[in-house]
Amino acid sequence: MPRRNVLMLALAGIALAARQQPAESPRAVQEKPIARGEVGSPLPEFSLTDLRGHPVRSADLRGKVVLIDFWATWCGPCKKEMPGYQQLLDRYGPKGFAVIGLKFDTMKDTEDPAQFAKRLGIRYPLVVASDTVKETFGGIDGLPTTLLYDRQGVLRTNVIGFEYTSTFEEDLKKLL
Repeated sequence: MPRRNVLMLALAGIALAARQQPAESPRAVQEKPIARGEVGSPLPEFSLTDLRGHPVRSADLRGKVVLIDFWATWCGPCKKEMPGYQQLLDRYGPKGFAVIGLKFDTMKDTEDPAQFAKRLGIRYPLVVASDTVKETFGGIDGLPTTLLYDRQGVLRTNVIGFEYTSTFEEDLKKLL
């Protein structure tokens, strides 16, 4: 190839390289915010009232491992999971574990939520999750949805659909 053509190709390559955007540094990638509801995102701030009229606030959960369960009375898998969460709370509550149930209100309840909880033996706080609350947690794609936060309020597990209590217990033990 004549020397002039080689020189032109080299200059064209340099010009092309100069026009390309520089690759993001690893530090820049790490600084991007994590979307709400994604593993690594923080526990949202909230102040709600449970079905018994008691306040439920994220500020009261600081320093605890927290399981947030999105459920509904018409959700069969929710009925299977909820008693297991109560058992985990009974076992690990004294070690700094808390459970909050956020009830979906998008469809009519199949029974009174308070009676539903009593029948299942659920004693942890149950709150009606408005659309605003659902969005605060990043939106909910299906029921049940279970979120497990560490003591620093960072989401460590996000499960959409039924999961065995033993699986959550393994994750929970690591966080306690």
